[in-house]
Amino acid sequence: MYDYDLLVVGSANADLVIGVERRPAAGETVLGSDLAVHPGGKGANQAVAAARLGARTALLARVGDDAYGRLLLDAQRAAGVDTVGVLVGGAPTGVALITVDPSGDNSIVVSPGANGRLTPEDVRAAGSLFHASRVVSTQLEIPLETVVEVVRALGPDSRFVLNPSPPRPLPRQVLDACDPLIVNEHEARVILGGAAVGDRPEDWARLLLAKGPRSVVVTLGAEGALVASADGVARIAPVAVDAVDTTGAGDAFTAALAWRLGTGSPLTEAAGYAARVGALAVTRPGAQESFPTAAEVAAL
Repeated sequence: MYDYDLLVVGSANADLVIGVERRPAAGETVLGSDLAVHPGGKGANQAVAAARLGARTALLARVGDDAYGRLLLDAQRAAGVDTVGVLVGGAPTGVALITVDPSGDNSIVVSPGANGRLTPEDVRAAGSLFHASRVVSTQLEIPLETVVEVVRALGPDSRFVLNPSPPRPLPRQVLDACDPLIVNEHEARVILGGAAVGDRPEDWARLLLAKGPRSVVVTLGAEGALVASADGVARIAPVAVDAVDTTGAGDAFTAALAWRLGTGSPLTEAAGYAARVGALAVTRPGAQESFPTAAEVAAL
C-alpha cells in the first residue's frame, strides 16, 4: 500500500507577474500592470494541481529561509500537500519573472536560487518518500544530476513521469525510465537534437520513443495532445476555452496525467482527463490559484 499517489520532486518559485500590452524588444522599456506575487515553480505547481484533484501528494523541494519560502510552504499546506520533504535554506527562494500579454501568452525568466541546491544527497536522504509513492514526477528546474538520482531512487513498482522543462539533452538512464516523457514542440526538438524532426507531432513522438521512453505525450496547446507507446499513436482532442493566462497550464496537465496513471487509467484516457484540467487552468489568471478541483473538471 502506497502512502502517496504522487511524489513531485522539483522546483518551488515565487512568481512575480506583470501584465503587458506587448513584450519589449531588445533595449526597449514598456509599462505594465501592478506587480502580483504568486506561489509557483514547476514542482510546487504540480504538487498543488494534483492535491486539488484529490491525489495524496508529497513534495520534495528546497526553498530559502525567507518570505517567499514561507509563502510557498503555506500554499502547499493549504492545498493539502505533505511538505515533509521540503528543505529550507542554502540559498534564497527561486524566483520567476513573468510577463503576460492580452492573449494570455507568457514569457518567463527563472532565477533558480534554492532550487539549484536540491542535490542528489537530498534525494538519497528522502528514500522513504520514494518507496511510499506510486508515481514520481519531476522536471528540469533542478540540477540534472538530481534528476538522475531520482531515477535511481525509484521504488521497484513506482512509475516515473518527466516533463523536461526547461529542455536539455537527457542521459539514456533518464529517458529509459520515463513512462511517459511529456513534451511540447520546443522541448521535443531540443531533446531530439540533430535528428531530422519534421513537422508532424506523430514523427516527433516516434523519434522520441526510439530514444528509450516507455511512452511519450506531446502537448499541442490549442490543438490538444498526442500519446505514443508500443501500442501505437493516438490524438487527444482539444478542449475549447477562452484563454486568460497560460502560466502553469502545462504543470496542471502533467500533474493530472501522472495522478490518473497512478490510479490505473490507460495513457490515452489519462491524457484526455489531463487536457480538461489544463484547459480549465488557462481560463483563470495565475498558476496555482488557477488549478481546478476534481468537481470542476467533472462539470466541464
